[in-house]
Amino acid sequence: MGCRGALFLCLCLLTFQTLMADASEKLLHWMEKMERQRGRRMPSPDQQVHTLEQMLLNVSFPGYNLTLQTSTIQSLAFKLGCDFAGLALSSDTLKPVPQAQPVGGPRQARDQHAMQFPAELTQDACRAQPGNLRLICIYFFTASFFKDDNNSSLLNNYILGAQLSHGHVNNLRDPVNISFWHNQSLDGYTLTCVFWKEGASKHHWGAWSPEGCHTEQPSPSQVLCRCNHLTYFAVLMQLSPAPVPAELLVPLTYISLVGCSISIVASLLTVLLHFHARKQNDSITRIHMNLHASVLLLNVAFLLSPMLAVPHVPRSACMVLAATLHYTLLSCLTWMAIEGFNLYLLLGRVYNIYIHRYVLKLCALGWGLPALLVLFLLAVKSSVYGLYTIPFSTSQENVTAFQNMSMCWVRNPVVHSILVMGYGGLTSLFNLVVLAWALRALRRLRARVEGQGARACRDTVTVLGLTMLLGTTWALAFFSFGVFRLPQLFLFTIFNSLYGFFLFLWFCCQRCHSEAEAQAEMEAFSSSQTVP
Repeated sequence: MGCRGALFLCLCLLTFQTLMADASEKLLHWMEKMERQRGRRMPSPDQQVHTLEQMLLNVSFPGYNLTLQTSTIQSLAFKLGCDFAGLALSSDTLKPVPQAQPVGGPRQARDQHAMQFPAELTQDACRAQPGNLRLICIYFFTASFFKDDNNSSLLNNYILGAQLSHGHVNNLRDPVNISFWHNQSLDGYTLTCVFWKEGASKHHWGAWSPEGCHTEQPSPSQVLCRCNHLTYFAVLMQLSPAPVPAELLVPLTYISLVGCSISIVASLLTVLLHFHARKQNDSITRIHMNLHASVLLLNVAFLLSPMLAVPHVPRSACMVLAATLHYTLLSCLTWMAIEGFNLYLLLGRVYNIYIHRYVLKLCALGWGLPALLVLFLLAVKSSVYGLYTIPFSTSQENVTAFQNMSMCWVRNPVVHSILVMGYGGLTSLFNLVVLAWALRALRRLRARVEGQGARACRDTVTVLGLTMLLGTTWALAFFSFGVFRLPQLFLFTIFNSLYGFFLFLWFCCQRCHSEAEAQAEMEAFSSSQTVP
């Protein structure tokens, strides 16, 4: 009886090991099938990834851990208990497995990577359901399963993921540390730690987001991500200028807040004074008021933008505000160009101009054209608007860390280059050309009109002040490089945040000048009436 029991036990153990080997082989076969991605019957990328996760969570294996690997996918599973004290994984310590060798020879050596999990990882799960837990890690060495709307570039094309059974892991006090090493020259690139946020895109099964992650660069060849949750992580590479020093974040934010607030009050006061007085309601004044209205809307949208760029605000609200901010900026730039065009007509036709429904046509251009552009972008690809991250860098003890500031803005770099920088550049260039032509025309006028030299001089000052305010300061955006970057940031922020206030001062000067001329004409008329 004892021999029969021992034989039965051996058969059970052999059967169990065979089943576990079959399960591992099935899991490995699925990874190889994902790698090939052939056939029309293959599920979508999200279904493939989720299937791999479920297989790893349910697979049976002897011992403490399981490691399976193909050419581009590596899967790991660990049995954990409530006495979990932390875990550190590194590509150096992970032993290569036979399945890792592809047909045709050994694979090339990859860049190193590592993940470090805190002891806090299992606390919530153990409170809810004490017992055995399982931690799975899936490393993708290809970005083909994580395509987003922007076709983002990832460092080394590495995506390192982790998941704990019995629920999601969020808001960790001690972060999960994910390290990426590389041997690339990344000059001109901004590196941002991101995670895969499912459901954040209409056209793909997710999008990359920096929420909950902090980026550091302990050395030129290492990027360290500190994140407070578990999911799939990567390092996003964005071609951009060097990050702004973090020490400038507070003063630049303060200048923007104060300057835009002053401009809002000044623009609102200008519009109210215009409607209260209504002494001048010609086409020139109405064009000025449309410009003031666009500046008012631009400053309001700009101040609201960072307030809605927070995790608890719906993504659609941030997208709408980003589109509104883009629209107000385009409207403001368009009305600047209209001011330059109107100035050209005034001087070119010697203060004698009449076009049927002139202001109505200009309003259709100033408000309608930006609306068409923004609506077209929303209809074609609404994901161009949304959460936009601005990186700020700080260096302490030879360690470079990054602090991200978010706002609702244009996310697509192509749209930003064409319909922000390109649009603003054309407006500034046009107004500079008009300024040069206007100064030349007024100089000729002063030379011909001997007795009106003072008036021509005042006209020159007026044209110079108006045109400098209508586009020249925005040209500072194109000097954001090299030694010009630091002064450019402050000059651009100061001048353009106070843009509405400068227009208010110009409006007051013009109004005082008009009232002085009217008073002089009235005195001259009264004197002529009293002379016998």
